[in-house]
Amino acid sequence: MPGTKRPVSVLVVIHDQALKVLLLERVAHPGYWQSVTGSREGSESLIATAAREVAEETGIVIRPDDLTDWHLSSRFEIFAEWRDRYPAGVTHNVEHLYSLCVPPDTPVRRHADEHRAQCWLPWPDAAAACFSWTNRDAILMLGLAAQR
Repeated sequence: MPGTKRPVSVLVVIHDQALKVLLLERVAHPGYWQSVTGSREGSESLIATAAREVAEETGIVIRPDDLTDWHLSSRFEIFAEWRDRYPAGVTHNVEHLYSLCVPPDTPVRRHADEHRAQCWLPWPDAAAACFSWTNRDAILMLGLAAQR
């Protein structure tokens, strides 16, 4: 039976003012490092999805207005191994970009079913560590925007 996951998601790049970026390593895929991601549920707004995913994946509780909406989205092909989570025939996802600046040394309580490890890396290193091109590009945009 096909899944019900919607092919609309958020990517939240969490960083501090020095542009150290939080990355999480996926449980099911050791070596796959990423920022917070997650799919929209029901009729929630995208920014509400982003705030919910930050809390679920990191334990960092925020208000939606703490997030920066980059007003950017990327469309990408869903990995074949994850397509069963979506309705039959769905092959692509649209991901919306947000960022969140937190104080240095913000405690993180990762969701153990999803992520096995975490690290804070300078933005160029974080971008290089990401398995996802959308995540890599988002971190590069964050770093370049801060240099202006």
